[in-house]
Amino acid sequence: MRACCAAALGLLLAAAHSGAFAQGDAKRGAYLAKAAGCVGCHTEVKKDATPYAGGRALKTPFGTFYGPNITPHPSAGLGRWSEADFVRALRLGLRPDGAHYFPAFPYPSFTRIGDSDLRDLWVYLRTLPPSARPNQAHDLRFPFGWRFLVAGWKWLFFSPGVFAADPKRTLLVARGAYLVEALGHCGECHTARNFLGGLKHDRFLAGAAKGPDGDRVPNLTPARLKKWSDGELKGFLQTGLTPDGDVAAETMGEVIRNTTGELTSEDLAAVIAYLRSLPAIADEPD
Repeated sequence: MRACCAAALGLLLAAAHSGAFAQGDAKRGAYLAKAAGCVGCHTEVKKDATPYAGGRALKTPFGTFYGPNITPHPSAGLGRWSEADFVRALRLGLRPDGAHYFPAFPYPSFTRIGDSDLRDLWVYLRTLPPSARPNQAHDLRFPFGWRFLVAGWKWLFFSPGVFAADPKRTLLVARGAYLVEALGHCGECHTARNFLGGLKHDRFLAGAAKGPDGDRVPNLTPARLKKWSDGELKGFLQTGLTPDGDVAAETMGEVIRNTTGELTSEDLAAVIAYLRSLPAIADEPD
């Protein structure tokens, strides 16, 4: 299995350094950036913060991570990156200098994004206004700030490779799987983790007693969603209002404003169809 992973790494690196990612559609990339929730993790939470200029804090059991500046500024952002650097970051979790990214950056999900979508995302990010906002250093507990340790984490929990649709699924469910598992990276928050921060794949999308900021994250499997009709679920993902008149929690409300509320009706239908296809798993106990 690990030999296969090593072979996949070699193939992905070769693709990243080839000319396969030459053209792209910035308009489509803007939509993909919404579907991927990029603005939420890469924008500081304060009034008049520059979108994509970094500074968003993410509190975890390992310390606090800060989203980086991904505008095309030459020193503060991605201005000196090549497209191959961008592909390698999302596919392999590696910086341009070869160091490992911490998995707070959800490359275990982004590795599955398709070639054309990576290309369009890259072209869109290059159109953003450059921001000189400097990146903020992560504040991590010892020894979790040592990047070389991430190599071991990857060996245990990271399987690089592009999303491959299950031929047993309908096209609608397959599209929803791609949106949820790759672009939307929903499992990164809606799946419980072990003590090393690896996802508990047997509880995929079944929620977590303690999410990234320490709060309970809801179960997305039919064990919970069976109570809602497709129309009610679509309305929630568009507006944040539950069928009984409640409002989405602050973090999910932001996801709805920036991501699910921006999806096309077709993509929302695909997401719902996929969630309906999941095995029902009971909530994780407190």
